[in-house]
Amino acid sequence: MCLAMPFADADAEEDRAQPHVGHVLEEVVVIGVRRGDRTNVDTPAPVYVIGESALRDQGNTDLLDALRTVVPSFSVNAQPIADGATIVRPPNLRNLAADHTLVLVNGKRRHRGAVIAWLVPKASEGAQGPDLSVIPAIALERVEVLRDGAAAQYGSDAIAGVINFVLKDDRDGGSVELRAGVTAEGDGARRSVAANAGFPLGDGFVNLSVEYGDADDTSRSVQRDDAAALIAAGNARVPVPAQVWGSPIVEDDLKTFVNAAVPLGDRVEAFAFGNFASKHTDGGFYYRNPHDRQGVYTNGPYRLVGDLTPDRSANCPRDLPADRFVVNGAFDTAAFRSAHPQCFVTNELFPGGFTPRFGGDTRDWSVVAGLRGVVAAFDWELSAGAGVNDVDFFIRNTVNAALGPHNPADFRFDPGAYAQEERSVQLDFAYERGLAPLASPLHIAFGAEWRRESFEIEPGDRASWINVIEGPDGPVDLQVQGFSAASNGFPGFSPDTAGRWQRSSHAAYVELDADVLQGWTVVAALRGERYEDFGSTVNGKLSTRFALGEDWALRATWNSGFRAPTPGQSNAVNATSKQAGEGAERVLAIVATIPPTSSVGESLGGRALEPEVSRDVSVGVTYGGADAHASLDCFRILVRDRLALSRDIEVNRPDLGRVREGELQALEAAGWSSARSWNYINYFTNDFTTLTRGCELAARLRLEPGNGVTSLRAGVARTLTEVVRFTPGGPLDDLHEIRDYERGLPRNRVVLTAHHTVGAWDLLARYWHTGAWYDSEDRLHFDGYGLFDVAVGYTRGDWSVRIGADNAFDAYPDWNPNARGGLGNRYSQYAPAGFNGRFGYVHLGKSF
Repeated sequence: MCLAMPFADADAEEDRAQPHVGHVLEEVVVIGVRRGDRTNVDTPAPVYVIGESALRDQGNTDLLDALRTVVPSFSVNAQPIADGATIVRPPNLRNLAADHTLVLVNGKRRHRGAVIAWLVPKASEGAQGPDLSVIPAIALERVEVLRDGAAAQYGSDAIAGVINFVLKDDRDGGSVELRAGVTAEGDGARRSVAANAGFPLGDGFVNLSVEYGDADDTSRSVQRDDAAALIAAGNARVPVPAQVWGSPIVEDDLKTFVNAAVPLGDRVEAFAFGNFASKHTDGGFYYRNPHDRQGVYTNGPYRLVGDLTPDRSANCPRDLPADRFVVNGAFDTAAFRSAHPQCFVTNELFPGGFTPRFGGDTRDWSVVAGLRGVVAAFDWELSAGAGVNDVDFFIRNTVNAALGPHNPADFRFDPGAYAQEERSVQLDFAYERGLAPLASPLHIAFGAEWRRESFEIEPGDRASWINVIEGPDGPVDLQVQGFSAASNGFPGFSPDTAGRWQRSSHAAYVELDADVLQGWTVVAALRGERYEDFGSTVNGKLSTRFALGEDWALRATWNSGFRAPTPGQSNAVNATSKQAGEGAERVLAIVATIPPTSSVGESLGGRALEPEVSRDVSVGVTYGGADAHASLDCFRILVRDRLALSRDIEVNRPDLGRVREGELQALEAAGWSSARSWNYINYFTNDFTTLTRGCELAARLRLEPGNGVTSLRAGVARTLTEVVRFTPGGPLDDLHEIRDYERGLPRNRVVLTAHHTVGAWDLLARYWHTGAWYDSEDRLHFDGYGLFDVAVGYTRGDWSVRIGADNAFDAYPDWNPNARGGLGNRYSQYAPAGFNGRFGYVHLGKSF
């Protein structure tokens, strides 16, 4: 029986018993098939299988980085300054969006994360996918990556492919692992301890996993020219470096998983699995220059001066030149206050400027439980699941400029939280029936599913969003005087912004799988789904595999797919600091995302969101010999009505004398009290079509040269995305944004791995190369670069030690020529293989 359920197999057991042998060449898989005798070699669609040793034999403790290192079509960036996307990083499979990949655990849909990604390459901007970083690698038996569309089998999101994390199911034994490492520059230290143990549960099992660790931050910044000039002039309060670019601090990173099953008689089994995870993340933001940060320190060429009297009777200078009262690079607040005692400038609070620190406290939990068994000729399974991911944000070392001298003493704000909750019930059946014309029994699977999904914005503390000072003599409105309202860098969610939105859906599917002739397999699937917010969709899939003799085979798939916009994408309101504007007018500005169906959103062209729809075709050839396997698969994915953020629409640039008063009043009337501080707005829209094409080569070879065993593995991915349709003059008619969709992620990736075991020793060498990419923030193309990973391990009895270096030759991406004159980022913030340099580590293990 196979209803996408976890189970053990002989090859996987052998791999666990000999952890240094490397990848086994053939494994039974549960991803993409519901027929239980399929291996990763004879599936009609390409499946990439990663054993637990491949995840263990590297310095990475974040599962996202571990997968990036071994799966060529999987990429993820560091996201050093990306609001919530620094906390929940969006990965990309085959250069499509993070929520174009469906994530399963033990064959069951994983709930998505609460964070909607902002300030990332356009391929994932606005995406809301699952948080993979909460899964401990020690809990996994293997990872299966289906590189094919599968919406007809699993529903929404499976456009780029499906990743299935298969949990360990051992009922005895276990292991403990200690890992520690640091970069060549002496920062970014990581420490973790992990344990896994299996126990009998009657005739079943319970398998427990836990990991706990933390990571220090890194800094790959240079001092910006503007900050250096202030220091040279004598301003001793400027941070060094003023701009922070690097990996964030991660503290109290707890990850747990449990997997269990127990027979209830001869024909029924109960099963359950779930997780709990939590962590604290703290990263850097953009530096605020004390002489030119609009809405905080200045208004155009003038110093921003606030009148602290309710009736504005202090006669504060409204057109004070920005260089007036500046002595030795710093604003002379004492002289200013002496001349204007009832007036305020933000220089009083941060005379050297400031760099906010932003982060969040993440919690993630899930539980899936059910029964499965056999009745008559039918295999059946009934399951129910629930999952929650929430992120409680904070921002510190910043101001709410509209509060003036009444800012919190510790300059720390609680902007609020995002929360995502999902629930589901699923019923599946499968049976086989022999039909005389077929070379194998016809495997029939069918079932139904109900899901409910909700997204919630929780309001922040009052200081994070209020725009009026409640003074002793009456209210003082500094926002109308030009000061930006809300916590600067990440504005808090006001009660009017907060809310909870949900929707439910139900689906039914059927799948047929049979060998039509000996060596010729055909699989057909059909799934209908209805969503209460946008209606129904029907998707199909047809796959085939034709054997060419004993070792060679051809395979091909065709499928239609869809991705439903999430309640968060349809309703969220968010404001962030980013580069906006064109040419000399391009500055760090506050850009807000509003619902497309709000009154202002509709007046600017917004409308109710529709599902993205896709058509996917792939063809491939495979070779499967005794000691070598290889496959080459080429694909073409057309995604229509693709969801994206519109262009940034200017609504308020008082520094340039351009204010759209009508839109601002409409935004304020809608309840968004800090809207007058927004410089630009955008909204989600279905406006364009992309065509993604590419080929993926995967090869494995096992050698026994007479002195040990050598495992060689190669993966090559070539992926090109093209924007083939958009509305001229519409929300995405922008050269830079189109270029970002097409080149923001590298088109080429190569991963080559050699693993040799001899006696108690094993040696690992890995080279991985990533191609060129376009950085939309610096508006530059960067060349690709390659990294070497090396490690040596020794096992004695139950103990093992491994010493290694990821990026052993300390390779970096190209230097950013805009670094000093721009935002201080020494390297492109979107460098696809990171920018922290060499990471050396020690890994100790004890099995029992």
